[in-house]
Amino acid sequence: MPPEKLTMMANQISRFFAHLGPEHAPEEIADHLRKFWDPRMRRDIIAYVAAGGGGLDPLAAAAVARLAAETRVP
Repeated sequence: MPPEKLTMMANQISRFFAHLGPEHAPEEIADHLRKFWDPRMRRDIIAYVAAGGGGLDPLAAAAVARLAAETRVP
């Protein structure tokens, strides 16, 4: 899936959870991505952000950072 589409989708999810605020929304967004996004989609959005891709709102970016931290190999 193109990164622009993944970004748009992640931002839509972020807007849905925005009422939870920056303390709780990123985890809820990340949880939604874990549950409902195909692993390839998660991998692609993580890779896109790691390569300097932008366009994610701050809550979505924080959620993707959480996912990235979970997938790192020690």
